[in-house]
Amino acid sequence: MASVATGVLTEGLSLLGVESGREEPLREYLALLRKWNKPFNLTAVRSEQDMVVKHLLDSLAVAPYLSEVKHICDVGTGAGLPGIPLAIYFPDTQFVLLDSNGKKTRFLEQVRSRLSLSNVEIVQDRVENFQPHDLFDGVISRAFAELNRMCRVTHHLLAEDGRWFAMKSQTAESEIAVLDSKFTVQQRVNLNVPFLSDARMLAIVKQAESAE
Repeated sequence: MASVATGVLTEGLSLLGVESGREEPLREYLALLRKWNKPFNLTAVRSEQDMVVKHLLDSLAVAPYLSEVKHICDVGTGAGLPGIPLAIYFPDTQFVLLDSNGKKTRFLEQVRSRLSLSNVEIVQDRVENFQPHDLFDGVISRAFAELNRMCRVTHHLLAEDGRWFAMKSQTAESEIAVLDSKFTVQQRVNLNVPFLSDARMLAIVKQAESAE
């Protein structure tokens, strides 16, 4: 990793309160992402420093809000975002990374093997067809769909008292304004991602009382 990107990662993790022991596996994941990005078309982000900020630090900014969640599905995970960085951060939390794209899930199998992530399961399937053995207490997504659709198509994955964690940008408020009455926003969090000027928000959504 280039020295500038290394410095950004080290300082960014420090600002987020991430333990130093997490840096090496994050760097290894980033190296794999860069290596396989072109043949597998994993991300439009090309710069190593931008990958650190827009992928690693952005994913980890939600960690404080997931500490009580123990079984999480990352829907439309793509290159493993935010699932892989969060699985590194939370080694005792079980993650299912779900995506319908075979190239991306094959990449994720390599990542899981190389990083020995025993808390990660990779599933290639469409979300509408996926029937997990155990329901999740958290469903998270960074770029899967607008909020209403995310909640509707993943509703069958979530335990009754589970929560959706939708990572959003500037579109968040407009999506929240038209959220179906079956769902209610429990918390809006303006995320502070180190070295990122773009607005980022986490919407934590639950099933509305009348729908339970």
